[in-house]
Amino acid sequence: MGEISVSEILDDLRVAEEVLRKFERRYWITSEQFYDLYNQGVLDNGEHAEAFSEWAGFYKLKLRREASFRKIGQNRLDHMKALAQTGAIRLDPQEPVVEAV
Repeated sequence: MGEISVSEILDDLRVAEEVLRKFERRYWITSEQFYDLYNQGVLDNGEHAEAFSEWAGFYKLKLRREASFRKIGQNRLDHMKALAQTGAIRLDPQEPVVEAV
């Protein structure tokens, strides 16, 4: 896997959220609820297979990018805490990268 920046993670999350909202407005359930049904294999007779596949793909992308962002944040926080001599954590802007999940 390659590396991915925070900006790329946030861009992917923005796109995923837009697509997920489109499906949620259309079908009137949350993406989490849909994904549970999708994984159980209990959704219709395949009539919406292409749409559901797209929905599931964007939901999985969202989950992976959120996990990557949490990992970056936790690693950065751990590093800042280790460097904090006075107990104050200095939070400066930067653009770290992480292995894409």
